[in-house]
Amino acid sequence: MSLIKYIEKDFRGPSLTIIDKANEIIQEYRKQGFVLTLRQLYYQFVARDLVPNTTQSYKRLGGIINDGRLAGLIDWEAIEDRTRNVSSQAHWESPADILRACASQYRIDKWARQANRPEVWIEKEALAGVVEGVCQELDISFLSCRGYTSQSEMWSSSQRLAGMARSGQTPIILHFGDHDPSGIDMTRDIKGRLELFMGGLDLRRLALNMDQVKKHKPPPNPAKTTDSRFIGYVQMYGPDSWELDALEPAMICELIREAVLELRDDDLWAEAAEEEKHGRSRIQEAAIEIKRDTDD
Repeated sequence: MSLIKYIEKDFRGPSLTIIDKANEIIQEYRKQGFVLTLRQLYYQFVARDLVPNTTQSYKRLGGIINDGRLAGLIDWEAIEDRTRNVSSQAHWESPADILRACASQYRIDKWARQANRPEVWIEKEALAGVVEGVCQELDISFLSCRGYTSQSEMWSSSQRLAGMARSGQTPIILHFGDHDPSGIDMTRDIKGRLELFMGGLDLRRLALNMDQVKKHKPPPNPAKTTDSRFIGYVQMYGPDSWELDALEPAMICELIREAVLELRDDDLWAEAAEEEKHGRSRIQEAAIEIKRDTDD
């Protein structure tokens, strides 16, 4: 934990209650292996009827959380910003050291012999950290669309997907987006543009869908009247909208896992996993040999 105090702050009762509840929610999700964004933490407060779902409420919670971290009451590592990251090169102490690292990272394409090739596309970059772990576990690619996907990315994706089809595989996009006028339309937009560039495509919207809204009851927001798709959306779904962030991270991961495992041939997967394991063993043996030579 990183409880580091930078300022003195005298919190009043309601603010202390929010800090205590935030730490409780943070620990709950940490046990599941998730680190929350501020937006996800806020939706947990809303879903538990601890704060109203308003812009003012979100800003107030953010201010209290910020002060709580500065005052050493909330772990600095417990909340992350998934949209801003520092990039740097890796460094190694010895040739044997890099080989040991390569052994742990060595992977073959375990989907190469499969009939299907799924990918996860998610509307928000802030949720990339939620899906990254399960996508790595299942060895599938994921794309953070960051709203409407750029034409350049859409075309390059179409060429990648078309290459899969030419090799005899069926590319399948598993799409996640908000349930609001633009979020619903993004699924149509992705399918339409990819079909223009490459022909037919299997695209499945896994979330957020109305049946999930009815079942899990995430906190609603008014649909944006300024959205050009507002009228059509309201005619179909009414005036409320729902953000993907409001779904439990574990639920998003489970939706991906269930969909992917239905598409996977487990016998072919097991064969590829054994081949990968053998390759790692050979790299580890090479690392041992190099270390022996260096020590001598």
